[in-house]
Amino acid sequence: MFLDNVSSDNWLADKASLFELAPAKINLALHVTGQRADGYHLLESIVTFADTGDRLAFSDADADDFSVSGRFASLLPTSAEGRHGNLVLKARDILRKALEDKGVSTTPVAIHLEKNLPVAAGIGGGSADAAAALRGLMRFWNASLPDAELAMLCLSLGADVPMCLRGEPLMARGIGEDLTALPGLPSLALVLGNPLVGVSTPDIFRRLTQKDNPPIGELDSDWIGFLRTLRNDLEPPARSLVREIDQISSLIGAEGTMLTRMSGSGATCFGIFPSFEASEKAVESLNGQKPEWYFQAVRTVGQG
Repeated sequence: MFLDNVSSDNWLADKASLFELAPAKINLALHVTGQRADGYHLLESIVTFADTGDRLAFSDADADDFSVSGRFASLLPTSAEGRHGNLVLKARDILRKALEDKGVSTTPVAIHLEKNLPVAAGIGGGSADAAAALRGLMRFWNASLPDAELAMLCLSLGADVPMCLRGEPLMARGIGEDLTALPGLPSLALVLGNPLVGVSTPDIFRRLTQKDNPPIGELDSDWIGFLRTLRNDLEPPARSLVREIDQISSLIGAEGTMLTRMSGSGATCFGIFPSFEASEKAVESLNGQKPEWYFQAVRTVGQG
């Protein structure tokens, strides 16, 4: 679980009573192993989470309120309405209904989202924000739900929300609901890079020609060596759709990575570096080459 108790935003510092970090989700590997009759794709993915991301703040209010700030705030919907409504608000509403159905009182709440991560970027985004909203609101309302009920609620918001709620190294299977902790996965020093080109996950899956790829198989304690034998099956179709993925992957790889790969459905790519200092140095170089793009040095959760 990620908690964040300090913010540079005056609104957060002055009015909020609690905070939650919505950490970036990184798919270190993602294998598409089949497709269900209802159209959902079956996946196996090794997932971890960064020490940076969006931030949510919660405060008492006379009526529900929602506000957004941050580099990517202008790209977000600020209503829960419709299929593409804001997932923070959807999470608030669905959790409130579940609690009130049990007779639990839920007071009005003002939620502020500091949007630091690129949108439609393959690193959690709205799913991470929804999960952070659920964690924060359960604390704010001093309430809880049985694990099974909470898991179903998460899945109703999106296939990535259950893993984002956990926020720990995981093996995700099925459509994202079958989660196994990976306590042996080490903390990694990464550079995240995104050309700030939004990617539609449905478009990527529509371009996927092979949908019964080999699974990940048995894990190996030599994590870097093992990860090199794996892949992201969504990367080839994403590269065909967004040409900048080739460029950003090459730029990150040229900085001396041990492994470079795309996360999720893109367009964010990551490079694994031998140290956090090396990743910070790489970001300085990359920002000099492409100052209009997004680059961030991060550490992931895990051993060490």
